[in-house]
Amino acid sequence: MAGEIYTFSAKDIDGKQQSLAAYKGKAMLVVNVASKCGFTPQYTGLEALYEKFRDQGLVVLGFPCDQFGHQEPGDEAEIKNFCSLNYDVQFPLFAKIDVNGANTDPLYKYLKHEAKGLLGSESIKWNFTKFLVDKNGRVVKRYAPTDTPESIEKEVAAVL
Repeated sequence: MAGEIYTFSAKDIDGKQQSLAAYKGKAMLVVNVASKCGFTPQYTGLEALYEKFRDQGLVVLGFPCDQFGHQEPGDEAEIKNFCSLNYDVQFPLFAKIDVNGANTDPLYKYLKHEAKGLLGSESIKWNFTKFLVDKNGRVVKRYAPTDTPESIEKEVAAVL
């Protein structure tokens, strides 16, 4: 249901509770991220998308996750430092979460239900799976980790 995403909140990278209602009227690209993954260089493209479109209402939301090959072993301070030093990440980052399994974050339960993966699967297959949410809070599309930020730029721009 459009707008339901605004009922969720998550801890930001500094440990403060952040309501997604703060992003009402903006398009969101929600991504599960990791610092030691083959896809980690996508931080560059995600930041470029954010810089290019934030004045038009795009926000990228990064959710670190350590469920895939132990590729996000650090704590929040280490993750924040890594992203700042290596990729100059300015978009919002959140505390580490689970995106699959018994402890799946409620936001990710919702996203996975709204935009299923291949063959109707809800599980996240790897780091850097992306969910595009339009300005009305409707989950528009799920992108695979191999879909680079550059390759989805036109679709992101279309919801702005």
